[in-house]
Amino acid sequence: MNFKRASRCFLHEKLDIIPAKIRVIHHIRYKYACKNCEGVESEQGAVKIAPAPEQLIPKSIATPGLLAYVFTSKFVDHLPFYRQEGQFKRIGVDLSRATMANWAIKVPERCHPLLSLLQAEMLAGPLVQIDETTVQVLKEPGRENTKKSYMWLFRGGPPEKPTLVFQYHPTRSGQVPSDYLRDYEGYIQTDGYAGYNALGRKKGIIHVGCWAHARRKFIEVQNAAKKIKKRKSKTGSADVALNYIRKLYAIEKRAKSLDYTPEQIFMDRQEKARPILDEFKKWLDKRSLQTPPKGLLGKAISYSLNEWKKLVRYLDNGLLRPDNNLAENAIRPFVVGRKNWLFSGSPKGAEASAALYSLIETAKANGLEPYLYLRCLFELLPSAQTSDHYKALLPQYIDRALLTVPE
Repeated sequence: MNFKRASRCFLHEKLDIIPAKIRVIHHIRYKYACKNCEGVESEQGAVKIAPAPEQLIPKSIATPGLLAYVFTSKFVDHLPFYRQEGQFKRIGVDLSRATMANWAIKVPERCHPLLSLLQAEMLAGPLVQIDETTVQVLKEPGRENTKKSYMWLFRGGPPEKPTLVFQYHPTRSGQVPSDYLRDYEGYIQTDGYAGYNALGRKKGIIHVGCWAHARRKFIEVQNAAKKIKKRKSKTGSADVALNYIRKLYAIEKRAKSLDYTPEQIFMDRQEKARPILDEFKKWLDKRSLQTPPKGLLGKAISYSLNEWKKLVRYLDNGLLRPDNNLAENAIRPFVVGRKNWLFSGSPKGAEASAALYSLIETAKANGLEPYLYLRCLFELLPSAQTSDHYKALLPQYIDRALLTVPE
């Protein structure tokens, strides 16, 4: 039989993967000698050796690419160093968890100028959102290893160039955010934790509440009713409250879809959200008189009423959001990572983790791929000398054309 090629062909695609490869980079440093100076001693000497390339960690085998890979694996992909040690062994590399932990301490020390600039960027914006979560830290002076410490998150800076800063502290004291914010003036947004209340009383600070937390209280009422199977077919009080909150978020969703300016958002909220809030407040006041205060519903109503002045402040400025979700979303990677590595081995380790999370999460918030950013940062950081040099290395300002991997 005779066959001829058809006019069409079919393309069948499959995915393949090649495991990571490690390469060894040799730096060859030549010695130079002056023929006319042979046998002649001088202050400079007759032999010269080419200078070694600048390194982030002097006398270390770690390249910027390796450091970026190790830190991205732990602080983005949540792989503890002992798991990475096993991965490296499978590709024939003996790299201990102790070595990687040592790198994770030393690199943040070199990044200290960047962290100071991050704090300045944080305080330069109109709004600082704050959240905190627990962390177990070993070898804290004067404390048992079972005591809980805290990782604090501050999210602020110009809206188009957000900054995220993590801070480790042994306590949950309200003095921590107060000290960090210093002489900041503007809006702060938090949940209803009482430790934040003192911030709202500082001159120049306007405290904004979080509707996501208020909503969560009423969702707890719904879930409890479902568990005990006493949910009635008619609409319950929690459903009524959640319906009010749902309407508020529908207004925000529509404004975002229409790409409203802050001024347009402000006007839209006055016209549409304020009447809903006024009606909701009347309903809460009435139900508070009819509901036992110690029940779940009573607690949910009390939370909203106690926080009311802060909850409605998002109406005052179109740059504000109704909730603190951006801060909560930013601290979530730390919470996920904590479930894998469980604790920090020392206060110094916790501080180093906070520094690396600050750089990585700020990079992510500014649309950068974390590995590419860290690799570029670690390549350029050793040669940085002035404040302008360091500022140019922040995720908000780095030249994105530099974020590439060499062939």
